[in-house]
Amino acid sequence: MAARLYDIAVQAGVSEATVSRVLNGKPGVAAHTRKAVLTALDVLGYERPSKLRERSAGLVGLVVPELENPIFPAFAQVIENGLAQRGYTPVLCTHMPGGVTEDEYVDMLLERGVAGIIFVSGWHADTLASHERYHRLRERGLPVVLVNGYAEGIDAPFVSNDDVVSMDLAVSHLASLGHRRIGLAVGPERFVPVVRKVRGFRAAVAQVPGAQAHVEYSLFSVEGGQAAAERLLDLGCTAVACGSDLMALGAVRAVRGRGLEVPVHVSVVGYDDSMLIAFTDPPLTTVRQAVAAMGTAAVRALIDEIGGTPAPRAEFMFRPELVVRGSTGPAPGVRPAR
Repeated sequence: MAARLYDIAVQAGVSEATVSRVLNGKPGVAAHTRKAVLTALDVLGYERPSKLRERSAGLVGLVVPELENPIFPAFAQVIENGLAQRGYTPVLCTHMPGGVTEDEYVDMLLERGVAGIIFVSGWHADTLASHERYHRLRERGLPVVLVNGYAEGIDAPFVSNDDVVSMDLAVSHLASLGHRRIGLAVGPERFVPVVRKVRGFRAAVAQVPGAQAHVEYSLFSVEGGQAAAERLLDLGCTAVACGSDLMALGAVRAVRGRGLEVPVHVSVVGYDDSMLIAFTDPPLTTVRQAVAAMGTAAVRALIDEIGGTPAPRAEFMFRPELVVRGSTGPAPGVRPAR
């Protein structure tokens, strides 16, 4: 114990006697000193005594799709950290085809008395799905926040990436490299982000003299991206923008499967800038979602709702960023700009 007290005291910059007073819950210790000692405990890996642990302000559900797509763990990490910093305990629920459904997770969360729920790319993003589930949650007074997928009439704040701007960034970049046969590989047509991407893509290509737009729908996966890219290559596309980074990796596979090179023969642009994408071969040019800002905004909106200060019933739109790496280059036959 003496060594432990000494280590904590050194880390916190206080005396061992002060550490002892804090650990034993004795009065007479300034708030900032007490915080320094507790922080030292955390840094050194010591478990706080049970009577010194901060009590949770409540449970908050976080419902996301499968974690195979790296963008969803990225959102989960930001949102969970934001909730924990505000004293809430996040409960992560991941749904996937054939597994526990979003509705089943919601029932479980309600049984546990959650204070609110954040949905990331849930059924609210599906134009064919009923939104009655969200209406029922709001009717019982449960605060909810919906990320990436706007649906008219739901009494909740929305946080979204600007998909139209995303496509404008991707197309403008490819056009500047001389590409005129540009394809878009995206997921199922029924999802709101897909609808917006296609609209933004067609509008952006229409602004490029002599350019042709080609769209292929598939699945948000490596295999889906490969299948869509195969069809776009058959149409003579020299550049492929994709609806996710995983789809972009599939597009790269499709190009290489034909004995071609990225970006010598075909340029590929991803979407998300998820973890490790900078280290692919070649490093992937992609459109980066503002995950940190979006996750923080979602947490803030939910906390306001829980606290009785309703967030605006509007869609908070965040501007993406184009990250240029090695998967895009001049169109075949176009000399690089000097």
